[in-house]
Amino acid sequence: MANSYGEILTARGGTFILNSTNAYQGRVYAIAVLEDTIFDTLEDIDTNDIISDVLPVQISDPLTAIKAGSLLTPLDINKPFYNITLTSGSVTLILK
Repeated sequence: MANSYGEILTARGGTFILNSTNAYQGRVYAIAVLEDTIFDTLEDIDTNDIISDVLPVQISDPLTAIKAGSLLTPLDINKPFYNITLTSGSVTLILK
């Protein structure tokens, strides 16, 4: 579990480039958008391993592309993103 957003932004736990429509499952503490991107799935996971859909909460219009250069962080540091699928675009997943 990450201790602070400062720790997350250093990407100490590594990164993963997601540039396909394949689903990514794993704890993700921030998402850096590399090019205009549309998300198909964006879910988080809590400390009890309960997964919740946060796409409509994090993005006001999920059918509109998120612009390159955007940074998405979970609304609660204790509930990292978990399931991520793109419709188009590419992102860097910050693992911690």
